[in-house]
Amino acid sequence: MADSSTFKKRLVGLQSNLLNFAYQLTTNREAAQDLVQDTTLKVLDNESKYVDNVNFKGWVFTIMRNIFINNYRRQVRSATVIDTTEDLYHLNLSQESGLTSPEGSFATKEISKAISNFTDEYKVPFSMYISGYKYSEIAEKMGLPLGTVKSRIFFARKRLQNLLKDYR
Repeated sequence: MADSSTFKKRLVGLQSNLLNFAYQLTTNREAAQDLVQDTTLKVLDNESKYVDNVNFKGWVFTIMRNIFINNYRRQVRSATVIDTTEDLYHLNLSQESGLTSPEGSFATKEISKAISNFTDEYKVPFSMYISGYKYSEIAEKMGLPLGTVKSRIFFARKRLQNLLKDYR
């Protein structure tokens, strides 16, 4: 583009359109304003790369869309938890205990009561599992095959789900 002031005037003229598009992408007013600001900065930084015969509005909106996609991918990557444990048992487990509310405390008492009614062959491995032991550690401590430990924990979990199905 030959004239830098014309470039900046066209960019300023697009600000309300950019804000509307950013709001459609983010559905959050503050995030939309941040996205418009990031886009404006990027467009100004790349003014020399704009070719005069290219659709200016399309070029600017493409930059905004790319910034949004890159930020989204960055957020997803940073939120991904990689489980390096042997049995992958931490994968997708919530790290929140739920005990901050009275309902969470009540549910914990109900769960403990239900587990205490299990026979020892299910209660012991299941209790060890929810305490953080790995399947292999439970099998070693109980002197049982690994498959037996896994199946007992599985059946204890299913039984617990059936007993507490009202809490779902």
